[in-house]
Amino acid sequence: MNERLAKEGEKKARLKLSSKILELLRKHSEVELENVEIDVGDLEIWLQPSAEGIQISQVVSPATRVRPAETLKTEFVRPLRQYPGSIVEVKLGATKAEGGTRGRTFVLGGEKTPPFYLSEETMPHLPVIALDVFDTEIRLAKAVKTHVEEVLNDPAEWAKLSVERFGADMINLHLISIDPLIKDTSPATAVNTVEKVLQAVDVPLTIGGCGDPQKDLRVFEKVAEATKGERILFNSVTLDMDVKKTAELIRRSGHAALAFTPMDMNKARELNRKLYEYLPREDIVIDTTTAALGYGLDYAFSIMERTRLAGLMGDQELQHPMASGASNAWAAREAWMNLAPEWGPRELRGPMWEVVTALTLLLAGVDYFMIMHPAAARTVRDVTAQLVSRCQEDPGNWVSWVTTKL
Repeated sequence: MNERLAKEGEKKARLKLSSKILELLRKHSEVELENVEIDVGDLEIWLQPSAEGIQISQVVSPATRVRPAETLKTEFVRPLRQYPGSIVEVKLGATKAEGGTRGRTFVLGGEKTPPFYLSEETMPHLPVIALDVFDTEIRLAKAVKTHVEEVLNDPAEWAKLSVERFGADMINLHLISIDPLIKDTSPATAVNTVEKVLQAVDVPLTIGGCGDPQKDLRVFEKVAEATKGERILFNSVTLDMDVKKTAELIRRSGHAALAFTPMDMNKARELNRKLYEYLPREDIVIDTTTAALGYGLDYAFSIMERTRLAGLMGDQELQHPMASGASNAWAAREAWMNLAPEWGPRELRGPMWEVVTALTLLLAGVDYFMIMHPAAARTVRDVTAQLVSRCQEDPGNWVSWVTTKL
């Protein structure tokens, strides 16, 4: 009997509590309980609203709906953003008035926004397109060799051809014959080659070594002294080299350094920190490694894009112009091998492989391209010019993007 009465009491208490909660919810839509202790195993709360609290919206038939007379109009506002950082400018080449012998010079960097964000800031300098020249005959893909076959054994004539016929902005002279595993030519021979190329063309030069840290240092020292004042870009300075000696000889002769690291932003920062002890920031260009289409291009793009954005966001150790060896695309077998018909002719496929590699990294912010095929160089230059001209159109027209014809 007592147990039955207790259960009825609990039931009445629950009903009373439920009615109070519903009343509070009806008035305030929210209930906050204070100083309440609930000791239960499994708890389920069902709040069943009363029928009087339900409002039934009036159903409007399609025939009675009012259609808008015109579309909504709003003012187009250009998306503008300011970044706390900017990319330093690095000048390459020097005219006679500046202590060199070049007929023209180029400036890399200076960006204050990501690449082609021309609604926010104009691009201070277009990317520089440089063609590769080697100081000794090497194995080249047929698509490339066809254009330079008659000058393979003469780097000076090769450079002249690249500038006068193919329109190269600069020349990347690779001194690979100095490699102890190839010809092991002397620093004096390298100097002689560089001087001949300087006499053949009036554009700025990039001088590349063979990749052997000790031999490159010895050759760079002699070449830097012989070309003092020409403002050459030395390719490259790495963490494996004697950074102090290499940077000091570059500074003494008034040149610039290409700081090369293997796809690692932290390595790029580390190398730059070491270079800052001996070189001003305006003498450093960075290269975080170019992986070709199909061989890690997405990773190369990610590293370069993050590097550029980090610099714009204030990371001073990464506020440098970027270089890309787009000619690495020719290391991909798809660029030069004779494949199945569906791959298309390799004479066309190879340049396209290099173009896609370069244009992808162009959108990451690259300022300086090393390219091998003349058609690839021309295409990258033309596409860049079109992108810039399109972005410089009246921004007010962007609001009509739905009906715009390209």
